[in-house]
Amino acid sequence: MTTAPPRPRSRPSGATRSGGPPRRPAPPRGRLARADNARYKIGRLVLVAVLAVATLKLVVVQTVQAPALSAASARQAQTKIPLPAERGPILDRNGNALAFSVESSAVVTNPRQIRQVHPTDAPAYTAAIAAAVAQAAGLQQADVQALLDKDAAYVVLAPNVDPDVAAGLRKKFPELALERREDRQYPAGDIAANIVGSSTWNLDTTPARLSGRVGLEYSQDNLLTGVDGLRVVDTPEGSNNVIPGSQSFVRPAVQGSTLQLTLDSDLQYHVQQSLSAYIQKSGAKPDSSVVVLDRRTAQVLALATGETFDPKNLGAATPAQLSNPAVSNPFEPGSVNKIVTMSAAIEDGIAKPTDVLDVPGSIKVADRTIHDDWVHGLDHYTLTGVLAKSSNIGTIMTAQKLGEQRFADMLTKFGLGQPTGVGLPGESAGVVPPLSTWSGSTFGNLPIGQGLSMTILQMAGMYQAIANDGLRIPPRIIESTTGPDGVRVPTPQPPGVQVVSPQTAATVRQMLMAVTQNAPGQKGTGAAAAVPGYHVAGKTGTAQQVNPACGCYYSSTYWITFAGMLPEQNPDFVVGIMLDAPGGGTSAAPLFHDIASYLAQRDKIPVSPDPTPIQTLQIWP
Repeated sequence: MTTAPPRPRSRPSGATRSGGPPRRPAPPRGRLARADNARYKIGRLVLVAVLAVATLKLVVVQTVQAPALSAASARQAQTKIPLPAERGPILDRNGNALAFSVESSAVVTNPRQIRQVHPTDAPAYTAAIAAAVAQAAGLQQADVQALLDKDAAYVVLAPNVDPDVAAGLRKKFPELALERREDRQYPAGDIAANIVGSSTWNLDTTPARLSGRVGLEYSQDNLLTGVDGLRVVDTPEGSNNVIPGSQSFVRPAVQGSTLQLTLDSDLQYHVQQSLSAYIQKSGAKPDSSVVVLDRRTAQVLALATGETFDPKNLGAATPAQLSNPAVSNPFEPGSVNKIVTMSAAIEDGIAKPTDVLDVPGSIKVADRTIHDDWVHGLDHYTLTGVLAKSSNIGTIMTAQKLGEQRFADMLTKFGLGQPTGVGLPGESAGVVPPLSTWSGSTFGNLPIGQGLSMTILQMAGMYQAIANDGLRIPPRIIESTTGPDGVRVPTPQPPGVQVVSPQTAATVRQMLMAVTQNAPGQKGTGAAAAVPGYHVAGKTGTAQQVNPACGCYYSSTYWITFAGMLPEQNPDFVVGIMLDAPGGGTSAAPLFHDIASYLAQRDKIPVSPDPTPIQTLQIWP
């Protein structure tokens, strides 16, 4: 029989299961739904409001505030820092520095700001700054103090200070600021300053840099300057401090090229000192000049004038000191120009060195009567004697046989009336009157070196042609340039001009050797130029200067010249000298002797194996 399961026993109201907590009564379904719905609506409204505010802000940022934010971002994220290129050096032919740059700092400040920061102790504080800066930069404390006392927002207290020293000053005085500079050094001082020139700091360029002012520093400024670089970094607005690791672009600066000259600084020093001493002794004007050329290449080994300047103190130099009269001031050469007539006469077969000329005491050319520098009657000179004794009359007699056209052509071949292109600024071409303008008396002036003008380089170039077997090479003073890539580019040697044949040149050299001989009855005008043990060839010259008041010649004011070569048979050097208005009776031959003797000893030129031959200059009755 099946037994039915027992019926569950009912629990009293509020009783719990197996000891658990009592159950809360469930709320009515309608209240819960309404609360959830309210919270959902509120959240949605808040979200819509937030999105509206964000959208409005985005619109404001992208429209109204966009220019200002972009500018602020650029100021912070793209600060451009220029990287100035270092100026290239200038060297002599042996690599000795004539000009180079070293890193330097300028110490600057804002005097107004100092007084604002130190309202009570400004005098004592600026005095301490002035003392420290003056000591560090080698300046006068009073001068620095005067700058600090200015009512200015910017002053340069010291333009060139060692960077480490300048950093120490700034650490001690936070109101000081430092600016990058280059300090141009000229280790040779005033030696060759007229050639090398000078450069000074130029604040008008961006970035500020050294700029050439005179000389090669000026004419070759683009070559020496190089190419500036650029660095782009992030900096906080209102600050020059670079945010570390923020560099986004850099273009390195390219250093300026190296300029190597043909000058020999040791020879330049000797020539410059010798010229200065001779000017002082003779009373000549300071624009007197000397040039030494290499015979084979016509490179300028030395070029000196009597007045020069300190390239580190450009402001103290006068305009005359800053010029280079050796290339810019032409002069009438006088008898050194007689080489033109003699070269043309020998080349064209019109005369020979041993031909005897009957030279009267005067000669008339058109409306002019020309005399020699000494009074004489009818004398008998060889053509060599006409040159060695420097007879005006004998030279004009020979030039008349030659003719005006051939004489004018020879002037052109010798390079007169045209610039040499030496590579120095301010070069003059001199003056040679065109043949079409010659008057009747012109041909009485030009053969004896009056009525035309030339520079010392042109004069020396004529004798370089004779020394170089008749081949004239225009002189040059820049030997090479070396770019930042280290590639050296030699300056091309200009094409030569064959003025006369090698045979004619050798003949004329021998005639010129007679100028320096000193034999009884056969003495040349340049005997003082002779160097014992060597055959020396050269020519003296004396030219009256023009009085600008009347356009006529002074009676006692002269240009004194000498051009010569050593040794005569196979010359190494050509020397040209011009003395402007020395005292009466002065000759340039002794100065040539001093320079030639130095060259022979310095370069150990072998002495001539044979004694100097004595040539016949005058036939005595």
